[in-house]
Amino acid sequence: MTSSSVKDYAWIYVKGMAMGAADIVPGVSGGTVAFITGIYEKLIDSIGAIGPGTLTTLVKQGPLAAWRSFNGNFLLTLMLGILTSVFTLSKLLSHLLQTQPELLWSFFFGLILISAVHIGRQIPCWTPATVVALVAGAAIAFVITLVSPQQLPLNAVTLFVAGSIAICAMVLPGISGSFILLLMGMYAHVIGAVKSLELVNLGIFATGCLVGLLLFTRLLSWLLHHLHNVTMAVLTGFMLGSLNKVWPWKQTLSTRINSHGETVPVEQANLLPHQYLELTGQDPKLVFSLVLMAVAVVLVLALERLGRAEPSPWAERS
Repeated sequence: MTSSSVKDYAWIYVKGMAMGAADIVPGVSGGTVAFITGIYEKLIDSIGAIGPGTLTTLVKQGPLAAWRSFNGNFLLTLMLGILTSVFTLSKLLSHLLQTQPELLWSFFFGLILISAVHIGRQIPCWTPATVVALVAGAAIAFVITLVSPQQLPLNAVTLFVAGSIAICAMVLPGISGSFILLLMGMYAHVIGAVKSLELVNLGIFATGCLVGLLLFTRLLSWLLHHLHNVTMAVLTGFMLGSLNKVWPWKQTLSTRINSHGETVPVEQANLLPHQYLELTGQDPKLVFSLVLMAVAVVLVLALERLGRAEPSPWAERS
């Protein structure tokens, strides 16, 4: 392996860590990070390449050819980065959500907002169809953020189903897999399993993720190859609609006790900074929040510049 390829894989690993960190936070999607770091297209096509043809290649040409057929080195490196974040940063991000929610949400708000602009710029020509797709995507994501969380029982079936649905959201920019788990009442169970290394539950959840991922990415890959502009417009809308979830200043209307005895919010209302101070009595930390939003914008612009080095495999087909 050359020094150049080592550097490339090191960057992929770092991008995977960034994706994993984003997926831990309910309301933020790892797909967003994949998009702004220039690997989203490669990720979807690589996962979408796994299927019955992979087994045929394995039998006829051997394991190495099968591994290369779906860009195995890339996916493995990215997954190692994601898992590193999940197992090392879950406690830190959970702590920040409890102690510095305004600052953490401000950073992610700026990240998602500028990322939506970045994705929208990938559409060379806006038409009535793409505008409708944008509005529809935004409306769907906005409605999802308003849905009240449910509480599903913890068993093998619900873990499998939760994994298969959440992973679809995790690869969509703007739709957070963690938030979908929260809506299903499975977020605390999954995070608890990660923290406690409950291997059986993690295995069932991972199996659901694998099945959902293999099926959904094939559909998404087809849409991006055949209906590129419309699909990109929907993804842009998803991100814009999800901003409702990551608005930094919220008033908690109701809470619940999770499986770890912690008090967590269930229903929240968005407030302006001055309303937040008046109604909650807490400092909105407006200056620091705006600075972190600006930092997120600068970060995305820098990542966008780095991502330009990789040309898109998707030609305009809409």
